[in-house]
Amino acid sequence: MDDRHTLSDYTLTRRGLFRAGGALGIAAAVTGAHLSGLTPAEQALASAPRESTKLNVLFIGAHPDDEAGNLGVFGQWNEYQGMKAGVITVTRGEGGGNAVGLEEGPPLGMLREAEERKAVGYAGITNIFNLDGLDFYYTASAPLSYQVWDGAAVLNRIVRVVRATRPDVIVTMNPSAVEGNHGNHQQAAMFAVEAYLAAGDPDRYPEHFDEGFEPWQPRRILRSGANGSGATGEGGVAAGFTPTVASDVVFGCWNGTPSARHGKRWSEMLDLARWAYVTQGWAEFAAGPTDPAKISNSWFTVIHSRSPLTDPRSGGDAALRGAALPIDGGLPLGTLIDVRPARFEVVAGEKSTVQVTVTAPPASRLAAGRLSLTVPDGWSAGGAVDVPALNRGRSHTATFQVTAGSGDAPGTQVRVDATLSAGGASGTTFAQLRVAGAVEATIRPLDEIQEFRSWTAGLGMKHLDVLVPELFAIGQGRTRTLEIVVENFSSQTRSGAVALTLPTGFTASPAQKSYSGLAAGKTTTVAFEVTNTDTTIPTANRAPNKGSWPVTVSATSEAGTAERAVTMNLVPTYAVQRASTAPVIDGIRRDGEYPGEPIPVDTIWDGSPMGGTTASISAQTWITHDDANFYLFLSVVDDVRGTILPGSDNKRQRRTDSVEIYIDPRGIAGNTAQTFIAGIMPSMDSMTGAPGVGRDRDNWQGEASVTAPGMQVEVKMAPTEAEYTGYDMEVRIPFSVLPDNLDPEHVGFNVVINDSDTQNKAAQRRVGWSTFPGMRADPWRWGIITLDGIQDAGSRPKEPTLPDTAARSVSSPQSILQSASDNVPLGGFSPTSHELKVLKSSISAGVVTVALQSPRAGTVRVFLWDGTQVVGSAEKQVPAGRTEVRFGARTVATGSGTSLEGTKASPVLAVSFESNGGVHATKAPLGGRSV
Repeated sequence: MDDRHTLSDYTLTRRGLFRAGGALGIAAAVTGAHLSGLTPAEQALASAPRESTKLNVLFIGAHPDDEAGNLGVFGQWNEYQGMKAGVITVTRGEGGGNAVGLEEGPPLGMLREAEERKAVGYAGITNIFNLDGLDFYYTASAPLSYQVWDGAAVLNRIVRVVRATRPDVIVTMNPSAVEGNHGNHQQAAMFAVEAYLAAGDPDRYPEHFDEGFEPWQPRRILRSGANGSGATGEGGVAAGFTPTVASDVVFGCWNGTPSARHGKRWSEMLDLARWAYVTQGWAEFAAGPTDPAKISNSWFTVIHSRSPLTDPRSGGDAALRGAALPIDGGLPLGTLIDVRPARFEVVAGEKSTVQVTVTAPPASRLAAGRLSLTVPDGWSAGGAVDVPALNRGRSHTATFQVTAGSGDAPGTQVRVDATLSAGGASGTTFAQLRVAGAVEATIRPLDEIQEFRSWTAGLGMKHLDVLVPELFAIGQGRTRTLEIVVENFSSQTRSGAVALTLPTGFTASPAQKSYSGLAAGKTTTVAFEVTNTDTTIPTANRAPNKGSWPVTVSATSEAGTAERAVTMNLVPTYAVQRASTAPVIDGIRRDGEYPGEPIPVDTIWDGSPMGGTTASISAQTWITHDDANFYLFLSVVDDVRGTILPGSDNKRQRRTDSVEIYIDPRGIAGNTAQTFIAGIMPSMDSMTGAPGVGRDRDNWQGEASVTAPGMQVEVKMAPTEAEYTGYDMEVRIPFSVLPDNLDPEHVGFNVVINDSDTQNKAAQRRVGWSTFPGMRADPWRWGIITLDGIQDAGSRPKEPTLPDTAARSVSSPQSILQSASDNVPLGGFSPTSHELKVLKSSISAGVVTVALQSPRAGTVRVFLWDGTQVVGSAEKQVPAGRTEVRFGARTVATGSGTSLEGTKASPVLAVSFESNGGVHATKAPLGGRSV
C-alpha cells in the first residue's frame, strides 16, 4: 500500500498575489451584458469582495479567436452551472491578417486583444491571459513555433497562470501532428498537456512557490473537437458520438440552448461572438442555422482525466461532471482515479502493468472501498482489490497485471476502465492502449513527426499519436529510397522479414528485406527503392483518391505477421531547360524565351470552382533559368478582378487575386522557414497599377525590395474592367535570394493562384500545380523540378529572419486593468516582490501628472483609459522611491473649457511596472490612489 500526501492536499496560503480586486473586466465593459447601468470606466474600477482568482475552466490556445468555437458552450456553462472560465492565448495574433485596416505587428495585436475581450464577454468570460508570445506567420511546424516562442519560457508562464487560477478542467486545441494542423495551434495544445501534468508537481518550477503560487492539479484536460460523427440538434448529445478511434471518450453540448440572460439561443450568441473578430474577416460570416434540428453540437475529446467520468450522453454539462461539478450519486467531488499503463502497446498473450492511484478529495475523507479494472473481452486483469479509507488528500496505489487477448488485430485501440466503489457510490475513469503485433514496421517519419512521437512517449501520452498520418511523397517517374523502421514490441528476440505492397504503377526493390536478432523493445532499419513506373497516373489531388495512395508495410516474425497502412503522395515533376538567352522581364512571352512545355496550374486546392468548373481561374507557367536566376512567365485566366488594394497594403496575398511561387532549394525543407515563397498581387495601387511583390511565411518575410533584392516582376493586364480576362506576369528570382544553394536534381517547387471574385478582401478559391490539403506548409509535398547545367555547390543554409516584435501585456491597458484586479501577473511573468503604487494624480490644461511610489528602479508605463481607448500615455524609466510622470492627454474644447476627448465618465489610470524580469499592474481613478 502506498499511503502518502499528494498534490491535491496542498492549500493556497498566499495573501498578496491572490488578493483579487473584483474587476468586472474589460469584456464585460464592452458587452455590457451584466453591467449596462455602468460606464466602461466605472465597470473597469468596480469593486467586489476580494477573493482568490478561481476558475473552473481554462482554455489554452495560440491566438485571439482560437477559443471562438467554444464560446456558446462556455456561455451555457457559466449561465446555468455557474462555471467561471478563462482563456490563455500564447500570442495576440499580431502576425495575422487585418481585414479592416493597415495595422500590423503590435498595434494589430492590441486590436485583436480588444476583439477577443468583446467576443468572450458574450460568454461571461472576463479573464484573458495573453502570454506575449510572438505571432509570426502561418506554419504547420510545432517545433518552429516552440523555437520562435522560446517554448521553455512560455510553458513556465502557462504553469504559473494555471497555478494562479486553479482550473478544474483545461480545454485546448488538438495537440497531435495530424495533417493540416496549424503548428501554432498544435504547440499551444502541447503546452496545455504539459501544463496539465506539471502544474501539480512540486518539483516543477519551484520558483513559483516563492511568488505565492502553490502546486495545483487540474482534474481533466479536453480537446476541443473530435474525430468521428455525431448528430446535430438537441438530441445529438443524447444519441452519442461515434469516434473514429473507438477508445476515445467524447462529450458534447448543444449550442441551441436558450439563454435567459441574453434572450437568445446560445447559437445566436456564438454568432455575435464570432462577428466580433472583425480584423480576421469574421464579421462577414453568415449567421448559423435557426432550425433547432440543424443547430450544431460542440464536441470535446478527453485527452486525460484524473477524475471520474459520467455518461457522455447524459447532458451538455457531462464534460464537467466529476471534475468541476459533482456526479449525481457519484463519489465525492475531488476524488481522483488516475490510470497509468506502464506502456501503450500491448502484445497478445503478454502481460503489461497498469497502475491506478486513488486520491481522497482535499476537503473530505474517502471511505474504504474496492477497485477493479475492466478490460476488453478475452483479456485478463485479475480481480478487484481493497482500497483503505483515506484521509483528505491522501492516496493509495494499486497495480494490476493485464494480459491482452488474441482476438484483436494489431493496431486496434482499446480502453481499460478503472472503477472505484466506496461509501455506497462509485466512479470510473480510463486509459487507452494499442494492440501491437510482436514486430511491426512502418516508414521512418518526417523529423517533426518523430519529434512529436518522442514527446508523447516521454509524457506517457502515446494515444495522442493514433491519428497522426504516416505519409511519404515520391516524384512522378522518379525513384526514392524509403527507410522502414522495424520495432519489436514483444518480450522476446525476433527475426523475420519486411515487405511493401504498392498500388499498380509503383514498384519496390527488393521485394522484401530480412532482419534478425532484434531484441525486445529495440528497433532496426531496412531500406527499399520505390519507383513510380507509370507516369500517366495523375499527380497530387487530381486522382480519384485525392492523391492518397495506399501502401501496406508487412512485418513477419516467429509470432506471425503484422501490417501497417501508410499513405503515399505522388507529386508532379518537371525538367527545367536552360534559357539560350535570358528573358527580358517585360510581361511579354516571346518566341524562344521559355523552352519547354508549360506547367499547368489549374487544379482546385482550396475552395470550390465557380459554376462547377475551374474556368473562373487557371494558369500556365513557363519556367527557365540561367546561371544565376529563375525566370517564370505566368498566363492567368480569370473572370473577375479582385479588390485593388493600396500600395501600402502589400501583404497577406490571399486578400485579393495573387500568385504565390514556392521554392525549396534542396527539396528537403522541414518547414517553410527553410524555403522561399514569393507573393505577388498583380494590381494594387489604383493610380500606378504596380504589382505588390513580397515574401510570405518563409525564410525572410517582407517587401521584396528588402527581402529579395534583384527580384523583378512585370504584369500585363487589360486596361479596362470590361476587357478583363486575366493577366500575364513575368518574374525573375535570383538564386542569391534563396535560403540555400540549389540541388539541381531535387528542387521543391510549386505555384498557387489565389482567386478573389469579390471586393471584401478575401480569396474564395485557390488552384495550384502540386495540390494537397495543408500543402502550403508542407514543402515535402511540393512538386520537384530539375535544372540542367547547374552544379551543386553543397548546402549553405541561411538562418531564418523572423518577425521579432510581439505585442506586450505591459503595454496593454486592458491587460493591465485585468491584472490589477485578478492579480495574475501580466503575461504570466514573474511578479515583482513589492508593488508599485499610484499615490495621486491630476490633470490640468491637458497635462496629466501622476505621483508614483516605486519599490525599485524599473520601467513604468501609464495609460489614461476611458473604457474604450487610450487618451494619453507615457513610458518612463523611474528610480526607486517617489517619482512623477507627466504626459499630455487628448482634449477637446467645450463651452466651459476643455475635456478629455471622447470621455463620458471618469477615466482610469492603468499602470504597469517592469523591473529585473518581474511585472506588476495597478489601477487608479484619475485623481485618486491605487485601487
